[in-house]
Amino acid sequence: MARIVLLSEGYTGRTFELKVEQTTVGRVSDNAIEIPDGSVSSHHGEFVLKGADVLFRDLGSTNGSFVGNQQITEVTLKHGQVLRLGQIEMRFESAEAPAAKAPSKPPANTSVIPAGINREQLSNTGTGVKTSAFKKKSNKSTIWFVALVAVVALILIGALAMVLMK
Repeated sequence: MARIVLLSEGYTGRTFELKVEQTTVGRVSDNAIEIPDGSVSSHHGEFVLKGADVLFRDLGSTNGSFVGNQQITEVTLKHGQVLRLGQIEMRFESAEAPAAKAPSKPPANTSVIPAGINREQLSNTGTGVKTSAFKKKSNKSTIWFVALVAVVALILIGALAMVLMK
């Protein structure tokens, strides 16, 4: 069965099954899929089941509907495509999802690390510690800050002592 999975923050993971021939989506509660976000129009679009295909149709929304960066008015969705309504992203998942194929052979640059390798063996492999292009931070600014705080503290203590002696 086809479904829509919301991806945007605040809505992440919300899932809607597309069970009926037409499923409306929008900001107001009379839609089958309600997304209360200001970037989604009150009646933004609709999902239409056409046999094994699912068609999305924009209903003249203000902020538009997009697949990738391409604005659309109508599109037949494919498994895994990301549809954006205003600022809200959602992924289309179909029951006929292509099966993930297993890799035929491991990548050529893999190697087996034997169990029980010790530090000396590791250092002898030529993968020693690399030096960084970044320089160590100087402590001069910290020293100046501490000195400034100390001077201000001494001035405040002296002023307080003068006020109390009067």
